[in-house]
Amino acid sequence: MSNSEQDIKRQVREFYDRVGWMEVADGVYQNARYEDLRPVTQEYIHRCHQRVGRHLLPSGDLFLDAGSGPIQYPEYVEYSRGYRLRVCADISITALRAARQRIGEHGAFVVADVSRLPFSPARFDAVVSLHTIHHLPFDQHLVAYGELHRMLAPGRRAVVVNGWSISPLNRLFENIIAWRKRRKQTPQDPSLPEEKELGKGTYVDKGHAAWLKDGLRGKMDYKLRVWRSASTGVLRFFIRDEWLGRYWLRLLYRLEELFPRFFGEKGLYPLIVITK
Repeated sequence: MSNSEQDIKRQVREFYDRVGWMEVADGVYQNARYEDLRPVTQEYIHRCHQRVGRHLLPSGDLFLDAGSGPIQYPEYVEYSRGYRLRVCADISITALRAARQRIGEHGAFVVADVSRLPFSPARFDAVVSLHTIHHLPFDQHLVAYGELHRMLAPGRRAVVVNGWSISPLNRLFENIIAWRKRRKQTPQDPSLPEEKELGKGTYVDKGHAAWLKDGLRGKMDYKLRVWRSASTGVLRFFIRDEWLGRYWLRLLYRLEELFPRFFGEKGLYPLIVITK
């Protein structure tokens, strides 16, 4: 591993140890500042979280959570409910301590790098990796997909949720946001943080749909679907109670369900289902 790759991983680990996975309220972590947790979006966000469990087999022996974080949302806990043991692997010791508090004896907790997992091949009956691979140096992204596939037992499934660097759907709405802000026609919702208040995050690098399809072609059996198509910024700006926000999100969710591949490729957050 080069010095620059080591620096990136050290930066990510230190961010989550010191900032990202520090609890700021009961079950709410500092990193949640980058998510939209308002009541108007809760139903949509909840249903998107549930999409992961839909693609996993309901029961088994070992469940690998690669980049587990603190298992911060209730829906995340449910994914492994039918499994004997959930193995949480994360680069952050702070995250693993929080995960232990959340699931206790149902878990085993290992400090590990998702691009170099220290487990025997084909050992896990289910694998998830949620919003983790984009924190790796870009040339290790496909290596990490290969590691998740290597961990998976034959006949079982893995689910990866990540983000694209470019989303044609979000770009349209982001251009509208930029235009409205320039004209100052829409006041800032006082319940939402200004971007400058969020502070500096950590290293993130993302690919795009064509790159992923080319990189995985012939290496594993997978399907590209949608996890969530709208960015947090788009949700915070457009989805408001006074603008019938819940209605528009129900419509968006219905469209995502009807055309999961289209929204997976053109939206912001794809869901990749790997079968072995």
